[in-house]
Order: sequence, then structure tokens, then C-alpha cells
Amino acid sequence: MIQTRKLALACPQCGSPDIFYSCTPNCCYNHVCADCQTTFEPATRLRGGAVTGIIPPDPLPDATDPTTECAKCTSNAVYTTQDGSVVCGDCGTLLTLEITQIAPGA
Repeated sequence: MIQTRKLALACPQCGSPDIFYSCTPNCCYNHVCADCQTTFEPATRLRGGAVTGIIPPDPLPDATDPTTECAKCTSNAVYTTQDGSVVCGDCGTLLTLEITQIAPGA
């Protein structure tokens, strides 16, 4: 069994971990830094490989927690494993996280 935790992101502009998801999955994955107001979108690409026995985080992420979409199955059940890998909780695909669409804030 592979224990996971919520996806954690740092602001690409100031490094703050105080990030929130400001949209909905059927629109985009826009995130905002609470400290410097930089906006950005996390994305994933296939890393290669897959795992089974994924245990979702407890508690599950809420609607404003950082999230992104699996590059394989488009689920937003993307989590971090104990070793720091990024994995899809639905299909088990191992992913690489990328930060895109960076718009520096104030």
C-alpha cells in the first residue's frame, strides 16, 4: 500500500507555500499565491510507470487545496507519495509536476 498526502505547491515567484486553487476543474487549474498574488497553473506529464495500492490522503483535499489533472486519465486525484513522487490516485500513473502560465503578482 502506498500512503499519499495532499499535493503541496510553492509559489514559483516568492516560494510561499500559502497557495490556493481559485477555479474549477472544468475551467482551468489557476492557483494564486496568498503572499504575492502570483497566479500559475500546475500541469502534469507522464513520468513513466504506474503503481497500485494507493491510499488517498486523510483528510481528502478540499475545493481550495492545490490540485492539477493527471496527464493520462484527467482525474484531479493527484497526490504526493511519502518519497515525494507525484501519482494519480485513480489510475496509479506516476507523474512529473510542472508549473505553467506564471503571471507575477504585485
